[in-house]
Amino acid sequence: MTLYTQYYNEFHDKYTMYIPLTIILQSCVGAIAAMYILINGLDTISSLVQLFICVLVTSFYNAAILAQLRDKWVFNMLLISLLLNVVFIVVNSF
Repeated sequence: MTLYTQYYNEFHDKYTMYIPLTIILQSCVGAIAAMYILINGLDTISSLVQLFICVLVTSFYNAAILAQLRDKWVFNMLLISLLLNVVFIVVNSF
């Protein structure tokens, strides 16, 4: 069993418990990523694109939950959102 399958099964089994926890986690990580992007300034196109993508993936995750999409879509959106936002945090930290 892969790590992805193991975490997805855990998420699927306790879906109603993970929804509020992941909304808070993902929104906080997205806000931190946006803060780091804004600290570096919006003087370049790349900063604007990073901020746009950060807000977009964060909003898509929340929209996926509100639209009551299948749990596999919600889980994948969570992973994409967290991965991209963590990358933006790391890139803009230096």
